[in-house]
Amino acid sequence: VQLQASGGGLVQAGGSLRLSCAASGRTFSTYRVGWFRQAPGKEREFVGLIRWSGGSTSYADSVKGRFTISRDNAKNTVYLQMNSLKPEDTAVYYCTAGSTYFYGSASTWEYWGQGTLVTVSS
Repeated sequence: VQLQASGGGLVQAGGSLRLSCAASGRTFSTYRVGWFRQAPGKEREFVGLIRWSGGSTSYADSVKGRFTISRDNAKNTVYLQMNSLKPEDTAVYYCTAGSTYFYGSASTWEYWGQGTLVTVSS
C-alpha cells in the first residue's frame, strides 16, 4: 500500500484544516487507517484512527472533540478534519495503515505516508 498525505499548511489558532490520505496499490478494505503527528524534538504521537470495516473511530484525548476522521470508500481516501486548532497541534502529520490492535504505538503500523506539515500560529 502506498499512502499519500496532503492538505497541510499554515493556519491561525482556532482555524481548521482538512488532511487527506489517499491509498494506491491496494485498497484500505482490510486495514485500520491511522493518523500520527510528530512535533520537532518529540516522539511520533497517535492522533486517531478509523476502522475501514464498519467505520468506527478512536482518538487521542488531546484531539477528541476537535478532530474527526472519515473515509470515502470510492476514492480509497481517509480524511482528518481538524477544527479549533491550537499552536500545540503544530507538527508533521502522517497517515498510516495496518492491522495492528496496539494502535497507540507507531512501531506496530505497517505502511506510512510521507507526512504533511501543519503549522498553527498563535
